[in-house]
Amino acid sequence: MVKSQDSSVVQNCTQKDLPDVINSWRKNPKPPSPEKSSSLLVIPSVTSNPATGLSFGVGGQYAFTAKTPGSHYSSINASANYTTKKQFLLEVRHNIFLKNDKVFISGDWRVLIFSESTYGLGTSAPVGGALAYQFDINGQRTTDDSLVQPLKFNQLRFHQLVSWRVSKSLFLGFGYRFDLFKNIVDVKLDTARPLYTSHYLYNKKYGFDVNHYLVSALSLNTAWDTRDNLVNSYRGVYANINWSLNPKFLGNAKTVNTLKLEWRSFHPLSVSNPRHLIAFWLLGNFTEPGKLPYLTLPALGDDQRGTSGRGYIQGRYRGSNMVYSETEYRFPISPCGGILGGVLFVNMTTASNSDKHEKLFDSVAPGYGFGLRIMVDKKSRTNVQVDFGFGKKSSGVYFGAAETF
Repeated sequence: MVKSQDSSVVQNCTQKDLPDVINSWRKNPKPPSPEKSSSLLVIPSVTSNPATGLSFGVGGQYAFTAKTPGSHYSSINASANYTTKKQFLLEVRHNIFLKNDKVFISGDWRVLIFSESTYGLGTSAPVGGALAYQFDINGQRTTDDSLVQPLKFNQLRFHQLVSWRVSKSLFLGFGYRFDLFKNIVDVKLDTARPLYTSHYLYNKKYGFDVNHYLVSALSLNTAWDTRDNLVNSYRGVYANINWSLNPKFLGNAKTVNTLKLEWRSFHPLSVSNPRHLIAFWLLGNFTEPGKLPYLTLPALGDDQRGTSGRGYIQGRYRGSNMVYSETEYRFPISPCGGILGGVLFVNMTTASNSDKHEKLFDSVAPGYGFGLRIMVDKKSRTNVQVDFGFGKKSSGVYFGAAETF
């Protein structure tokens, strides 16, 4: 059985990780090294997906814990990538416990020279969207590929949250969120033709600049956290309520309230092996229609880890309101303490579009897939992951450290 943070013992099986396996192949295996309170994983990456093309870079995770017994693991994830679409992505995300788990800080920092394929608002997009209408009146055949609306832009993100433990599992805190979009190029926009895009029509209708804009918000945060491990949970619940105010005096074009809800829960299915479990993830992002610029609206893949929506490219679905849910079945592949594990997952996305009177759950976008896990550090439970996801007319391959959620 699992004790606190220690997953090294599974009844009579000793959990192994990749260094253990490599050591066992040596002619003269090294004796066990003293237990460490931290681990560093650095992975060179070569990946390919429709959003970035071929991507080259490096990513890694630093997981660590205080020496106080029972302290939770913290993690810092960072990556730097350059793509064949001339994109540059520098991203740092952290979830850190301080002062014997009494203080929790969480951040999402990004510097991007990026391009993104958008399709309009709502889950039904691009059906009934801006380009669909214009292509129809010109007598041209419309497909999802022909209706894609590429946007190029530079983005600076600084999201930072600080929370304090007020009871055994309850945290209260506040934060600041800043997103700046500059040098926006709407690739298919042609006002002389004319050929209008969803980004252009939406921002013009609601009074936002089409070339650059920002969102600057103050937030209040409440979280309930009973997870046994932040890097890779075997049991427990995480529930979060985050309310943000975007006032004009912080540089916003309009004053607006936003609400973010999140639920994650982890349920063991085996007494003998804690890697055998089922996990649930629910995200809800809600705001007032027409109060946020187009690229700052809730979108698939825009969560802190950027992992929602396996099976679809980042930003495939977007709207004033969005709900995302995922169920993942996690299971061991190697017998008794081995390093290999697997996952099966299904997900669902729904987004609203008030301009087309499309509400949440009027239509949904399903996704599904499978993946492989390799245990590279048994103390922090850090896995290397590779997932294959499939959606409607869409698919993708996803690499990473730790778990999707």
